[in-house]
Formats: sequence, structure tokens, C-alpha cells
Amino acid sequence: MNFRIPTTSSTNGSGFCLRGIEACLPWVTTTSRFFGWRGARVENILSFEKDFEQASVFRLEQNYRSTSNILQCANAVIANNARRLGKELWTEQSDGAPVRVYTASDETDESRFVTNRIQDWIGRGNKREQTAILYRSNAQSRVFEEQLVKLGIPYRVYGGFRFFERAEIKDALAYLRLIGNRDSDPAFERIVNLPTRGIGNRTLEAIRQRARTESISLWSAATRIVARRELSGQALNAVSRFLDLVNRIAEDTETLELAELTDRVLQRSGLLEHHGKGQGEIARARVENLQELVNATRNFEADGDAGDEAEMDDLALFLAHTSLEAAPEQAGDWNDCVQLMSLHSAKGLEFPLVFLCGMEDGILPHQKCLEEANLEEERRLCYVGMTRAMQQLYLCHATVRRLYGKDHYLTPSRFFAEIPDRCIERIENPKPGYNVFGGSLTSAGNGAAPTTGGNGLRPGQRVRHKKFGEGMVLSLEGQGAHARVQVNFSNAGTKWLICDYARLEPV
Repeated sequence: MNFRIPTTSSTNGSGFCLRGIEACLPWVTTTSRFFGWRGARVENILSFEKDFEQASVFRLEQNYRSTSNILQCANAVIANNARRLGKELWTEQSDGAPVRVYTASDETDESRFVTNRIQDWIGRGNKREQTAILYRSNAQSRVFEEQLVKLGIPYRVYGGFRFFERAEIKDALAYLRLIGNRDSDPAFERIVNLPTRGIGNRTLEAIRQRARTESISLWSAATRIVARRELSGQALNAVSRFLDLVNRIAEDTETLELAELTDRVLQRSGLLEHHGKGQGEIARARVENLQELVNATRNFEADGDAGDEAEMDDLALFLAHTSLEAAPEQAGDWNDCVQLMSLHSAKGLEFPLVFLCGMEDGILPHQKCLEEANLEEERRLCYVGMTRAMQQLYLCHATVRRLYGKDHYLTPSRFFAEIPDRCIERIENPKPGYNVFGGSLTSAGNGAAPTTGGNGLRPGQRVRHKKFGEGMVLSLEGQGAHARVQVNFSNAGTKWLICDYARLEPV
């Protein structure tokens, strides 16, 4: 069989798009497709010349998508990979805007910065669909979704579901709903046999029939059936174990804070183990989503302290909140909407404005890949993300990020050290008392530490909160009714509180 190599061709971001050959030989493809999560091996392309000695290699290095600054940054990063075919992408376009680096104080600040820039972009007459928010882990989408919903900006999670629509999140919320309200039939139906506990369709239909006949909830019907021993031995034991499990979790978590309650439910229900089975990227993403749900409850709990002090059910409030968050339908392919996607889903796409977020060691590069000495795979992902941008590229990282329900102080991604300074512009964090280059309590402008904030508080001061106990003030931001204080509590960790409502007492 003869193949004709076209004399003219264009390159995508990878620089190895061999048109004509690619359509005929599925194993000849761009290096950007050789990523480990699809079971592919980069060695296939690296050994091509050795395996086929008479083959000729044509490096298609001209790029028609990105500006020169973006390509210089991407080239500098990927050049550190040893296992690659050497190439240097170039373009006839101008240098364009510098690649901008933003250091956020935390993931919420990161999401606000990104969405504010998107608002500015839209305000200048550009389309929403020209913008993309990229991240290493799907769990990172939640804070951006939340902020976009608040601002009324339509969005779509490309190649996936919105956070509260993901199956593992729905499973966890169903457990929480049933704990808060035993008469929730949809929650009962979803988790009665999840993880699998031997409750089959025949048993479930018997419970449904009893509920219809007596006009009661599925939980009440199951309770009566167990009490009257109306099922066979195995089915009876399985239903009884489920009822006991939910009751025990409810009793054991009755006095716990919302975030701790959620974490306990994920552990005791077996959902973490169930969704974490296997070593693949999908299982890892599901576990990270469940852990992000704990973060969501902790953030919601902190916001709750800013409101009414009257007795309220935090669990019921949070479940109502998730229903509101999930209510708006995800924008369709035909809608003008912001695109959210993981780096794994971004290959082959291009956008005038791109935000590559969560660039911290442990996130990008991912901690699992660092532990497995698979840094080159993560660098390829970073390269793919950077080369999605056509005109403007923002690289964002946070000093503090809430992971697994706890605040972690993170270092910027090691990939930043590989980017030439001449191509980037650092954006100062506008928050008072925050240093964009070091995340310290000193001002980025003059190095002077803020002396006092809302309610006369100051960094380093020890205070007491009626729920969280004693702690130390770390930083202050904002003014008036929006003033916030960050406190590191001895027993509850680091929290942001609204000064007017926190009612902190000096110790």
C-alpha cells in the first residue's frame, strides 16, 4: 500500500499533525494524543524512526493558533521533557499580550479573579464561548461553577457533568438527605443498594408495593416489613442492615459540624471505597469529587456563621443550597457560554482567552504523578493547556487551597520556574494585607503590615469564637459590612469569617 505525504500542511499545537498519513494509519498520530490516561505509550512515536528506518520525519513547527509569547512559554516548559521529539513551535503572529500569572489567596479568590476577567471580556463585546477555564482535576470545577451561577454567566462543563450532577456526588447527597429526612423516597431508591448489599429488584418492589398500599414512605414501608419479618432471610438481613446503617450514622453524627458529618458519611457508607476501586484516572477523579464535597460543606458552614444566630439545621440548609446550584440546566453546545474542562478534555480545542488554574505542586503536577515519578506526563498536560490559548493566557495558583476538608499551604507549580520571565506579567492581588509574591501578611505595595481591621482586630491577635474555640488572627481583608478575618483555630483549623457576625472575643 502506498501513502502520499501532502506537500503542504498545517500544524496543531503539537507540531506533528501529519495530514493524510493520520487518516490511513491510526498508529501515526500527534504526540499530544500519546497520553497515559488512554493507555497509549509515548515510546511508540519516539521509536518510530528506529522501527521504520526508511521513514522521513517532517517537523511541522509553524503554529497558526497562538501568539508568540504563549508559544515561547509553552516551548520552554515542554523542553524539559527528555522523552520527546525535539521541535520548536513558532508563529508569524506578533508577540501578543504577555502570559499573565495571578497568585490567589485561596481557591475562592482564584475563582473570583477568573470570573471577573471573564466579565470584563464579555463587557468589551466578546463572546462567552471564546473563554475556557482549564484545571487538572474535575473536582476543581465546583468553585468556578458556584461563582458563575452567582454572576448569572451561562457555562458548560465540556466532556462531563456539573459538580452536583456527578453520580458520586448524587450518591453522597442521597445519604445526607436520608439522614436528614427518612421520608425522602428518591434518596432511599438511590442508595438502598449502594454500595451493593444484596437488595435486589424483587425486594425493592415489595417495599414499593407496601408504600403504595399504605400511603407511606419507602423508609417506613421497609421498617414495617423488617419488623414483621415479611421477607426471606437473606433479603430481610440486607434491608435490616441498611436501615441500621443509616440510623447509626445519624446517631453518631448528630452533634458533628456539617463538614465532619459529611466526611463521616462518606467513610461509614462505603462510598469512598466503592468509587475509589481501581487505580485509573476515573476512580481517582471520583474520590477527589467526594473529597471536594467535604470542602463545599466546610465553606458553606463558614458562610453560615455570617448569618442569623438562630437555631437552624445546617444539613437541611446545605441540601437546599445544592438543589439551587443544580437547578439551572447546563448550557448546550449551541449556547454562548463559558467552557469549563479538565486538561484531559482540552486536546484539540482552541480559545482566544484561557485560564489555566490550580498551578500548584500537588495539583499540577498532580501529587499521584509526583509519587509515581511521572512528571513528564504532567508537563505534557501543562503544555496542552497552555497551547489551547490563542490570544490571552492566564496561569493561576493559590497560596492556600482547601483539600480533603482542610486548608493546605501550597507552593507554586514547579513548571513556573521553567517559564521565561520576559514573556510573563505578574498581577498583584488586590486584597489588602496580602503579598502576591509570597502570600504573607504584609502589603504588596509598601511592605507595611496592616495594623487593625474590622472590629479592631489585628494579625497575630489571639481571639475566641463560641463554636470554634481559641485561635490566632492571620489576616484581614475588606471594609465595612464585607470585612473578613482569617483565623487559625487550634481545634478547627483555618477559617474565614465575616467580622460583623463572627463575634470574636480577644483573649
